[in-house]
Amino acid sequence: MGSVGLLYVGAVLFVNALMMLGRVEARSAALLNLFVGALQVVLPTLLLVAAGDDLAAITAAAGIYLFGFTYLYVGIGLLAGLDTTGAGWFSLFVALAALGFAAINFLDVRDHPFGVIWLCWSFLWFLFFLVLGLKREELTRYTGWVTLANAAGTTTLPAFLLLTDTYSTSAVFAAVLAGCAVAVLAGLWVLTRPGRVPAGAPPEPAAGP
Repeated sequence: MGSVGLLYVGAVLFVNALMMLGRVEARSAALLNLFVGALQVVLPTLLLVAAGDDLAAITAAAGIYLFGFTYLYVGIGLLAGLDTTGAGWFSLFVALAALGFAAINFLDVRDHPFGVIWLCWSFLWFLFFLVLGLKREELTRYTGWVTLANAAGTTTLPAFLLLTDTYSTSAVFAAVLAGCAVAVLAGLWVLTRPGRVPAGAPPEPAAGP
């Protein structure tokens, strides 16, 4: 069940990335945020109902709610034209909570790749906090590309690995995933850092006196 939700998180991150990069209109992106947000609230609720006293299942459901509420918050905010600071500060809470879920996966569940994935999500939601909560608009382009990378590498890929029963919890896979994540995040920063003019772009006009 969780793998299905993970697949559609990849879809909404993909659309949100294109929105931040100026390729998708905000109100049209809002609808998918609402659909996936609702899915990410219904699925963990079903998991909780079936969990009983299974602490591992309860913990897994708690993590899913963080993202379901994020997408509902963003979707409603986009449709209503609300200020983004509330969603931004909620993103900081998600980023901090994700560190805890990463530790659970590393130390308790022993699912090392998902420990790495939770760290990637923590970094991404911290970027959302900077852009939405603190209005660091110069980071929007970098955040858009990092969101796109997460859509591919931390949601869609593991979802298909889980759906095809080829996912591995090995430390080797986790190390490869971590190395790729660091390389991608660093490379995207070099290519999109604030003040860098993309190749082929016309020079910005000089400021007047």
